[in-house]
Amino acid sequence: MLAPTAGEADQRPQSGKRASSAFAATAQHLWPYLWPRDRADLRVRIYLAVGLLVVAKLVTILMPYSFKWAIDALTLDSKAAEAGEATSLWGSAIALTALYGILRIAMAVLTQARDGLFASVAMNAVRRLALQTFEHMHRLSLRFHLERKTGGLTRVLERGRNGIEELVRLTVLQLLPTILEFVLVVGILWWQFDWRFAAVVVVMIACYLFYTYKATQWRINIRRRMNDSDSDANTKAIDSLLNYETVKYFGAEKRETARYDVSMERYERASTQTYTSLAVLNAGQATIFTIGLTIVMVLAAIDVKQGQATIGDFVMVNAMLIQLYMPLNFMGMLYREIKQALIDIGEIFEILSRSPEIQDVPGAPPLVVSKGEVTFEDVHFAYHPERPILQGVSFSIPAGHTVAIVGSSGAGKSTLSRLLFRFYAPSKGRILIDGQDIAAIQQTSLRAAIGMVPQDTVLFNDTIGYNIRYGRWDATEEEVIAAARDARIDGFIRSLPEGYDTSVGERGLKLSGGEKQRVAIARTILKAPPILVLDEATSALDSFTERDIQSALERVSRGRATLVIAHRLSTIVAADEILVLDQGRIVERGCHLDLLARDGLYAALWNQQREADEARERLKRVSDAEAREVAEGLSVSQV
Repeated sequence: MLAPTAGEADQRPQSGKRASSAFAATAQHLWPYLWPRDRADLRVRIYLAVGLLVVAKLVTILMPYSFKWAIDALTLDSKAAEAGEATSLWGSAIALTALYGILRIAMAVLTQARDGLFASVAMNAVRRLALQTFEHMHRLSLRFHLERKTGGLTRVLERGRNGIEELVRLTVLQLLPTILEFVLVVGILWWQFDWRFAAVVVVMIACYLFYTYKATQWRINIRRRMNDSDSDANTKAIDSLLNYETVKYFGAEKRETARYDVSMERYERASTQTYTSLAVLNAGQATIFTIGLTIVMVLAAIDVKQGQATIGDFVMVNAMLIQLYMPLNFMGMLYREIKQALIDIGEIFEILSRSPEIQDVPGAPPLVVSKGEVTFEDVHFAYHPERPILQGVSFSIPAGHTVAIVGSSGAGKSTLSRLLFRFYAPSKGRILIDGQDIAAIQQTSLRAAIGMVPQDTVLFNDTIGYNIRYGRWDATEEEVIAAARDARIDGFIRSLPEGYDTSVGERGLKLSGGEKQRVAIARTILKAPPILVLDEATSALDSFTERDIQSALERVSRGRATLVIAHRLSTIVAADEILVLDQGRIVERGCHLDLLARDGLYAALWNQQREADEARERLKRVSDAEAREVAEGLSVSQV
């Protein structure tokens, strides 16, 4: 069953039956995490926490009794004093009052001890489920991640963790104790007095909970409108401030202010309704409870008048119900928070219920690389059935050879590398490495044998050393430095104050594009795989550095099968074979000179790039000349 998002759940409030079934389903999923079979110590904590829960509630019920006994002792002592009789009840009243204080302290200590004992159980469940979800997210296929926003997935993980913690805390530490206390109060009233007292309390609590449920449902809709208007106002403010210069260009300050005020006006109305509805909820709850309390007090007063109860009984009934009011007062919040927690946890279980699109076949052996020859046999592929990407692509990359793939945007070049890594599976055809179909081998061993230098390098928000070592985690410091030296980045790293311990920032934004790519190249050099995939690995480098890195890549690729996805044709003129893709088919193949001689699509692409490069060079020469003229003019004016 697919769980609705938080927004969908707000728009379609669950009925009591659906909410209870959702709670039961979530509880069933959570049970193995809350009752870990491999952790006897946590199960002992659960037993102790439940025991403390029961003892704490028994102590809570005893508190009104101690109050009653003290009142009765004081009443009898007062009557005896009026009659001139000497009694020893005064000391008993003092002792019973002290007992009341001791019971209150015991209740607080037992409750906190229960919470502390159960905290390890709850947080272990949070950790295990979050870890399992995180691991499962990595197992899910690339298609899933491309269709979902990464920020959305992390929010699902974060909300799910908080949801588990909230659900456990609210149900185990608040809802269950309240239910137990309610049952004890009703039972004591029936036993201590008669069925009328118990019936009034049952009816009062039923009306209280029904009213709370209805009012909370009403408030959820109001709260949703307030959140929507708040988000709308925030979005408009950010959009306007990000476009500060555009606003100034067109003198639109008043228009932007008026636009923002429209959203703030809606937020003002919704916020006012939220506070008003809260007042209605609290007033209704107080009224229902007070009516029930008053009826019970009247019944107790009648029994006192008729000599069937003492003044202590009258006080005990009041204290017992007032004591029950505090947890009842949180029922609206409890319902709302449990409902939201169910939604958040449901999103996690929805992700866990998804099966990876690409899975190892049962008993799949690891890849055994002898030479590292890669073969594509009649490969067909489409992201969507109505739009084929590859149509019958066949080629081989012998060990020690370099094959380059060129073509216009959308021709399917990058799709070949994704298929080689088994991010997707061909709809038809096979991909072989040393004669082994990659669909029949373990994915981890396949990816361990392939090194990738992507065009768009994204680094971890850690140090340069960490990002290079990511290629082979067990590498020594000397090997990391050697890889950086081969990638022509060691000198730059050593010039930094913190050297290899320099943080690269989020997504590597503290480094330039060329520096990031050289880190990626060093990472792949350190991995030393038998197969290389270079997705325009030098695209972000200047001409001098490009030639330098190109020579390093040529050294690294010797003896390895290398697939180069090329956009700049100047980088692949030395390739052993160049494949020209057009609309998912190989339309030309051969070496650079042979393809130029054919005067086909490759030659057209080559000429287009040469013309573009020449135009850029002319523009650069003109810009340099203009800069010199300006500099000379400034020098003359200063003289």
